[in-house]
This record gives sequence, structure tokens and C-alpha cells, in this order.
Amino acid sequence: MNNNHPKGLIAAALANMGERFGYYIMNAVLLLFLCSKFGLSDQTSGIIYSVFYALIYVLSLVGGIIADRKQNYKGTIMSGLIVMAVGYVLLSVPIMATSSNMVWLLPFTCAALLMIAFGNGMFKGNLQAIVGQMYDNYEAEAAKQGEEALRIAKSKRDSGFQIFYVFINIGGLVAPFVAPLLRGWWLSQNGLAYNASLPALCHKYINDAATMNQLELSNLTTLIEQVGGSVNNMTDFCMQYLNVFNTGVHYSFVASVVAMLISLVIFICTKNLFPTPAKKTATVAVEYTADEKAAMAAEIKQRLYALFAVLGIAIFFWFSFHQNGQSLSVFARDFVVTSSIPPEIWQAVNPFFVIVLTPIIMLIFGSLSRKGKEISTPKKIAIGMGIAALAYLFLAVYAAVQSYPSGNAFRAMDVAAQDPMKAGPWVLIVTYFFLTVAELFISPLGLSFVSKVAPKNLQGLCQGLWLGATAVGNLLIWIGPLMYNNFEHQSMCWIVFLVVCIISMGVMFGMVKWLERVCK
Repeated sequence: MNNNHPKGLIAAALANMGERFGYYIMNAVLLLFLCSKFGLSDQTSGIIYSVFYALIYVLSLVGGIIADRKQNYKGTIMSGLIVMAVGYVLLSVPIMATSSNMVWLLPFTCAALLMIAFGNGMFKGNLQAIVGQMYDNYEAEAAKQGEEALRIAKSKRDSGFQIFYVFINIGGLVAPFVAPLLRGWWLSQNGLAYNASLPALCHKYINDAATMNQLELSNLTTLIEQVGGSVNNMTDFCMQYLNVFNTGVHYSFVASVVAMLISLVIFICTKNLFPTPAKKTATVAVEYTADEKAAMAAEIKQRLYALFAVLGIAIFFWFSFHQNGQSLSVFARDFVVTSSIPPEIWQAVNPFFVIVLTPIIMLIFGSLSRKGKEISTPKKIAIGMGIAALAYLFLAVYAAVQSYPSGNAFRAMDVAAQDPMKAGPWVLIVTYFFLTVAELFISPLGLSFVSKVAPKNLQGLCQGLWLGATAVGNLLIWIGPLMYNNFEHQSMCWIVFLVVCIISMGVMFGMVKWLERVCK
């Protein structure tokens, strides 16, 4: 590996893998955790989730600016890991939410999420900037050996970011199992069983039992008996179940703290392998003519225009892709059989496919490159948007064939009527397959594209801009649960994402030739 890529690549990937493991433990359960702990609706939890997710990427822009100005990328990265660890410590405190403490407990939880987002902002973009600088140095060394060596070195950048991305997803593959396993273990220790639908009914009974209709009370009684509870005092049982259910999730955040510390140790032990992007050194003053200055300014403008064009496409991809933590999560909870597999675990399907499919895609790209038919990075991104459209085309057709109603209408049905309508796991597997292939054409290659066009003294900022575009997309993802729960026909929700992906693909293909010229 080190013979074909910069020697610090694997060390950076391992540091990132540990951090991503800790992050995805929390992220896998966040939306459903906010619902189960505080009794919030899908829409309200979705807004908190969207703002948190957006802040991760907005603050990556701030983290990039901090590192660029201080010229201390490594120190910023380490500080980010420490701040994240503190945030996870706060999130792991198992305090039961009640009507009397909601006024401060929900803000306390949001403050912990803000710390995690800020720490992530200092860590994420700057580590990616370091990886980009590794390839800048790698190509500079290759240039000394001739044009052919330089061409080969440049062809390694995309695959290098794909390797880096695989390590992210190794952490993402394991993480979604941690919180459900600990929650299930804690429930069993208290003589109870898991049920995804029960927390919402428990909250409703505790807060306003008088407004519950007979069907809701019947469903609550049925589910209490299924999990091994007693209906003699339903208020006490509901409070007990919510406390045990959510305490198990709190314990899982301790694993996130440990993961942050492991990443910190890895980074400290290997930081000498990493360059410092855009490091300022004393240089001999060089005089440029007015024409030369104008030409350099024009080139920088073209690079930034190209960057912002691709960022615009990235917004719509992440708006569609990150439904895995929003509308796709509640779809898994409501419409997929989860009696033996909690809905959060289905998020592991995506990283599994990333790990399995990345070598295959790299082989295909490598073979095309050797045959002189290399697909440019902008064209790969355009193809990725088309593949994302296939995921939502499949889901829209399936939901239409099954005549699935809105999420609200489905949950209002009798439990006995819901079960026959639920889909098998294969529906989620197919959806995530297409979304993952699209992700592999866009996310790691988007990072590679940014590293190619970014001015050398603004690498941290430009990687932050890529993550900032992701933030804008994430600010919109709360719309997914809103459409899912309220559109009369569920297929209409998925059609919206289908149209967004198709339009984005068309726009990207229209810009390909221009972007290819800028990348040269």
C-alpha cells in the first residue's frame, strides 16, 4: 500500500476510522433516541437532527479557517477529538426526561450535541486537507522523475481518497450495532424486551392519556404484554420502560468516548508522518508582471467557480443521501419487519456495501485508466447522481405497488393490520445498495476534486467549504420525515428525491467539459 500511496495515508485513515466509529454509534440512534427519550415527534426530532448534522459541516468551515490562520492543522485536529470526547461524556449521563426537567434537560442534550459538532468541525475537514496535501507532495516528487511518473501519481489521488473512505465505513459498519445491543442487553437485565413502537405510546399515555382513543389504548396494552410488562399500573410501567430503554442508549455513548481517545492516541503516535498543508515558509520575493498577476488571479477564480459549481450539486446529493438517518430510518421503523433487528442496525447496510463495493469500483476505474479510457472526476460525480435516482425510483415504485399510506396514517392503524403490510429487509438492502454506489461515485471523489482545485494556501478552508455544502443539504433533510408522514401516498415522498437527483445529474453533465478543463 505504501509503495503506491503516501506512507501517511493508512495512519490518517485509522485515526479517522476510530472517530467515525464513535460518531456513528451516536448518529445511528440519534433521531429515534430523541423521540424515545423526550417524546418528541418525528418532525421535531428531525429538525434537531438536521441542525446538528448541518452544524457538523458548517463548523468544519470554521475549523478549516482556524487551522489555515494558525497554520496548525495537527493541533486543531487533536483539539477537535478532545472536544468531541467531552460532548460524548455529557451525552452519556443517564437522566430520565420528565415534565419537570424538560426545560433544562433538552437544552443540555443539545449543548452536548453542539460540542460534538464543534469538535467534529475542527477534526474532519482538516484531516481531509492533510490527506490532500500528502498527494500534492507525492505528485511533486513524481514530477521530478518525468511526465509519465507524474501521470501515474495523479491517477492515484482518487483511489487514495476511496481507500480513506473505506476506513471511515469500517467504523460505520460496526457502530450501528453498539447502541441497539447495549439497549437490548439493559432491557433484558430488567426483564423487558425491545419494541420500536412502544416508547411513543408510553409518552402519550404519561403526558395525556385522556386524549388516547380506544385503538391506541388497545395497541399500548398489546405491546406492554409483548415486552413482558404488566398492565396493572400502566403509568408506572410506561415510566419504567422509558427509563430502562433510554438508559441503555446512554451507556452506548461511553463507547463513543473511548473511540475518540483511541483516535487521539493513533493520531499523536503517527502525526510525524503527516505534512502541514499550506505551511508558510520564508521565501525569496518574486516580482510578477501585471499580466502574470492577472493570469494567476484568473486561474484562481476559475478554480473557485468550479469548486462552487460542484458544491451546489453536493447540496442536493446530501439532501437525498442523508435520509438514511431521517425518513429511511422511520420507514424502517414503521414499514419493515424489525422484531428481531432494530431499525438503527439497518444503517450498517450502507457502510457494509462501501467496504465490499469500493475495491470493485477501484478495479473498474483502474482498468479503464490503463486502457486510456479514464472517467474524469466530474463525470463520476454526475453518474453518481443518476445512480442515487435509481434508489428512489425503486422505493417510489415499491411504495406505489404496495399502496403504502403516509407514516401518520399507518401508525394510526391497528397493530394487527400493520403487520401484514410490513416489507421484508430486502427492500432496505436494495435501496441502500443504489445509494452506496452513488456515494462511492460522489463523496470520496468530491473530496479528491476539492483537493485538486483548491489553492494551496486555502486547503483547509476549501475542504471546509465542501463540508459546508454538505451542511446546507443537511439543513434540508428534515423535509424527508415531513413528507413521509404527511403525503397521502408515501410514493410521492420518494418521487421528490428522485426528481432532485435527476435534475442534479443533468446539471452536472452539462458542466463536465468545463470542470475537466479546470482540473487539468
